[in-house]
Formats: sequence, C-alpha cells, structure tokens
Amino acid sequence: MDHLGALGAFVQAAETRSFTEAGRRLGVSSSAIGKAVARLEERLGVRLFHRSTRAITLTAEGSLFLQRCHRVFAELEVAERELTQAAGKPQGKLRISLPQLGVRLMPHLIAFQQAYPAIELELDFSDRLVNVIEEGFDAVMRIGEVQDSRLVMRALSGFSHRLVAAPSYLARHGMPAHPLELATHACLHYRYPTSGKLDPWPLVERGEPLHLDLPQTAVTNAIDPLLAMAEAGQGIACLPDFVVAEAIAKGSLLALLASYVEDRRTLCILWPSSRQPLPKIKAFVNFIAQRLATPMA
Repeated sequence: MDHLGALGAFVQAAETRSFTEAGRRLGVSSSAIGKAVARLEERLGVRLFHRSTRAITLTAEGSLFLQRCHRVFAELEVAERELTQAAGKPQGKLRISLPQLGVRLMPHLIAFQQAYPAIELELDFSDRLVNVIEEGFDAVMRIGEVQDSRLVMRALSGFSHRLVAAPSYLARHGMPAHPLELATHACLHYRYPTSGKLDPWPLVERGEPLHLDLPQTAVTNAIDPLLAMAEAGQGIACLPDFVVAEAIAKGSLLALLASYVEDRRTLCILWPSSRQPLPKIKAFVNFIAQRLATPMA
C-alpha cells in the first residue's frame, strides 16, 4: 500500500478496532492491514495500537494521529468536491454555525432552503468560538470581526441595542430619566453561556462609557426568555433592536434612555479561504448577504 493507503488502513483499523473488519471494508486481507500499520509505525517511530489476541486499542499517540488523519481526509474530500462541483449546481450537506441570536434569522434560512432544495442544511446554534476548519463547518456567522488568515470574512449587517420595558412595569416603577436611576429598577441581563460573563449594557453620557453596577434581578443565557420577562413586566432589559422591533411596534415594550445607549455591532459570515469556493457555500453567502443588505431591525 502507498502512504495514503496506509493512512486509510490505520483509520479504518482505529475506527473498527479490528484489522479483520478494516480489511473487509477496504477489500484486502487482515494481514495486509496489519503490515501497512506496522510499516506506518516503523516510519513514525511510535506504536499506534496496543495489540492483544482479542482486540486492538489506540495508544495515546495513536489517538492524536487519528485526529490528524481525519483532518487530512476531510481536506481531501473538500478538494475532490471543489474539482467535481466547481461548475455544478449547489448541492450536498452545508454545515453552518451561528450565534444563539441566529435563531432570529430563521425566516432567511428557511427561504434559503426553499431556494436551494438540493442543499442539506445543518445548523449549529452556539455562542462558543468554533474552529471552522477543524470542526468541519462550511461557514460560520458571528457577531463582530474574527481574525483568522485561513478564513474569508464578509460583513452582512449591523444592529444596535435598546433598553426596553413593558408599559405595565413603567406604570408601577416609573420611567427612569437617567442611567443612574437604573440602580433602583429591576434589571434583566444576558449571560454568555461560554464565558459566563454578563453582556454589559452600552450606556454612555456625553460620549463617555458609563460603567454602572446594575441590579441583577434576573439573568439568562438566552435572548427569548429575556424578551418574555420584559414583555411580562418583570423589569428592564437590554436587547438587540431587531429582537424588540415587533414588540415596540405593537406597544408591548417601550424604548427608554435612548440618548444614553450607544453601540453598533456587525454580523459577519466567514468560510474557509479557497480559490474556488464550493457552489453551496457561494450560494449561501450570496443569498444571506442579499437578504441582510439592510439593518436587521
């Protein structure tokens, strides 16, 4: 077996924990698998498997090498798809990672599904900073710019935050006229699930940030519960404008302290750099960029 074939033999043996089963999958004998693995171990200078009469198990070095091999074969698969699909129509599985706020983009994602039925969409909603290439994502959507030379970035749209409260809450507790008055109000906060940090409220006065120790009446790691609590009159929340736009329009929430709230955040899409992006990635980027060409609110 050549070098790549030896890697394939190792991966199959590692995944099946059997030279016999690996040989069956590859259409060769178990002894051929064993010899290929032995030559690979000799070339690398390490043992990849613990062997017994009943089973084989990976060594620590073998486990690490298996992860590397998976990346190698994943890159080969992408290269093959680039060559075979470069001129073809968008199709196949498309893995996209989005922040939790991306749930609010579902109308756009559903529209994409309807426009490209040959694409199998797999969505991962998480605020953690995923490794696009190593975790096998085709593209990620993130808030703010991400510096990675292996990725191409395109800014999509922007949004701001608003302080909001229900009319029923303000009727009971009054409308704050200055951020300092928030100390006597029920404040509803968002906590990042990955870092555990509270999302700071972007309060300013005369262009200078205000760092206030606000009450933590309720804290959640998801946006929708904050919206629900605010609409139910449980306190004041700081939420993206596109999340509260409908509630403000129908009067279930009121914006407050607008002149003291100042921020601007950008939603970006990133994908692995390539001279010829796969049609499915190109289609997704162009579609979403067109849909989000205007502010999200």
